[in-house]
Amino acid sequence: MDKINIEGGQRLKGTVQISGAKNAVLPILAAVLLTDEKCVIKNVPPLRDCITMLKILKELGVKSHWCEAERQITIEPRRYTNHVAPYRLVSMMRASFCVLGPLIGKLKRAQVSLPGGCIIGPRPVDLHIKGIKALGVDVKIDHGYIFADGKNLRGGQVYLGGAFGSSVLATANVMTAAVMAKGKTIIENAACEPEIIDLAEFLIKMGAKIKGHRTHTMEIEGVKKLGGAVHAVIPDRIEAGTYMIAAAVTNGDVTIKNVIPEHMGAVIDKLQQAGIKIIRSADSIRVKGRVHLKPVDVTTLPYPGFPTDMQAQMMSLMSITEGISVITEKIYPDRFMHISELNRMGAEIMLEGASAIVKGVKSLSGAPVMASDLRASAALVLAGLVAKGKTEISRVYHLDRGYERVEEKLSALGARIWREKEK
Repeated sequence: MDKINIEGGQRLKGTVQISGAKNAVLPILAAVLLTDEKCVIKNVPPLRDCITMLKILKELGVKSHWCEAERQITIEPRRYTNHVAPYRLVSMMRASFCVLGPLIGKLKRAQVSLPGGCIIGPRPVDLHIKGIKALGVDVKIDHGYIFADGKNLRGGQVYLGGAFGSSVLATANVMTAAVMAKGKTIIENAACEPEIIDLAEFLIKMGAKIKGHRTHTMEIEGVKKLGGAVHAVIPDRIEAGTYMIAAAVTNGDVTIKNVIPEHMGAVIDKLQQAGIKIIRSADSIRVKGRVHLKPVDVTTLPYPGFPTDMQAQMMSLMSITEGISVITEKIYPDRFMHISELNRMGAEIMLEGASAIVKGVKSLSGAPVMASDLRASAALVLAGLVAKGKTEISRVYHLDRGYERVEEKLSALGARIWREKEK
């Protein structure tokens, strides 16, 4: 198992290239199950989660070829018949659950293990089940699997509002089932994150009839057959946001390239409130830090609100910002595993319900810490960049699920960071 070491205190400068969006790639790879024809997916990052999704497709009988040099995957579904996505693979990441909708749409049946992934609190699948049931699908849960019978799959009226807002993966599953259902489907309170829009654009290229996918009300007219398509996924807005905070936390000057600034609105707004200078162009963002930052309060919300996947990283920045900031988590209220590890590095953070009260300190100190999940890993890396002394982060396999070559990219910006095997 690997660990990452960081000698903090280096001001980051330079340019970093953002990879394709993991959260867009995964449901798009699953959506290939809807066709018998070849699909080519471009701008795919070589991440552990992408490898896991290809293993699931292989288990289902789908062939693929990944050309990492060209960052593209060619997939040949060609009349696969297996409808079972097993626990040993689906348990590795939650996003693998998005094969449920395509299997129902294409094969009219699915047996999919309940999902795994990062330990960030309860993430039920009730909206997924509610959504596909509204399309006439018979669903039962037995022995840790969802069994879906879609022989009566039809269009319907679906409301996807939940306790914490709309669900991205539930929207993806309902969309991919509905595109091959008989009749019209209306999805109300659909997620409209950029990754869902990207999925819809891919489905439209395949021949799906979808309207309103940039809004919370989506209309889908089912079709009998979908074809192949070539599609380049959008840049990863969470990776981009993480490098923006890396520049801010080190008082750096970093240009982030291959980014869609329109997707970064909430993150840009909070960094500007903190006193960070942001310069936008068509496909890049330059972040210029400053020594004295201002505390800001943050509440995570569905897009276009502040993303839950940036909450931990923002907490690292606020931990060294003089004053008190309040970070409230309204998507996953238990997503605070990183607090104890940041406090080990000298942060002063207190949890009160679904809010973290962050009292900024003058400096953090390097320490051995352990990553609990993907975004917590990123938060610890950011803290390590600015901490005095050496930080050792173990269990970085979480980091490899969502960040491509993070130590190489940060090294190129001037960070003292390296990876080694744990003893």
